[in-house]
Amino acid sequence: MVSARDRTFGAWRGLDGLARTAMIVLAALVLLTMVAVLTGVFGSTSATISGRFAPPSPTAPLGTDNLGRSFLPRLFEGIATTLVVSIVAVLCSVAISIIIGMVAGYYGGAVSELVMRIVDVLYAFPALVLAILVSALLGPGRPAAIISIVAITIPLMTRVVRVATRTIAERDFVVSARISGVRTPVIFVRRVLPNIAGTVVVQASYALSVAILVEGGLSFLGFGVQVPEASLGLLIQQGMLAMTFAPHLLIVPGAVLVVAILCINLIGDSLRDRLEPRETRSLT
Repeated sequence: MVSARDRTFGAWRGLDGLARTAMIVLAALVLLTMVAVLTGVFGSTSATISGRFAPPSPTAPLGTDNLGRSFLPRLFEGIATTLVVSIVAVLCSVAISIIIGMVAGYYGGAVSELVMRIVDVLYAFPALVLAILVSALLGPGRPAAIISIVAITIPLMTRVVRVATRTIAERDFVVSARISGVRTPVIFVRRVLPNIAGTVVVQASYALSVAILVEGGLSFLGFGVQVPEASLGLLIQQGMLAMTFAPHLLIVPGAVLVVAILCINLIGDSLRDRLEPRETRSLT
């Protein structure tokens, strides 16, 4: 029997070099953020320690912001907010997409058409326009950002889950279970879901990078997280106002946002190569 440790190392060895590097960088970023937020080791996010836009110093390694607060703990708070909002939104999107995508793919017919027409309506909106519309209706804040991300990421994920479910539903082991009288929820959980899990994981990784970008865009435009909280998009917005005399306040959160999205996309590409089924090659 293969142990959990062997499976873990096997999965790690299966990733390419770029994906391994991306996973290490992303893990280090998340770990540092957790330590900073939970322990406050890098200082307070609200205490004024110096003048406005002070240069980097031992007490403020990245200088101070427009209120004289150390920018480093604010940066980690912004990373934490962006990650939490994005992850919660993607988890909600995955759960909804799995349910409606499996139902549409398994039953087909009118059910599938109804689900896909609703999905097409959402898919027709440009992502940022839809996010701004949702935030304008609900008011700015975390809930609006989460719902906006869900509305943007559900359409494509539902399409993929529907197609994957349709393929699995036609397999012999699903057909035989249906003929044997196995209940549909049991078939979903025991037959369909394990066989589409790889596809779901890959799509979720891409959805996470989209979620981070959308959250950053909403906060930058003033429709997302609001002060006194911090997010990467909000920090970029505030840093833009000081870019002529304190450019690092714009460059640092912008670089973190780019690195996080890049790492997630690299990991998603590697997962796609490993988990998604490949086309059958001709033997001729």
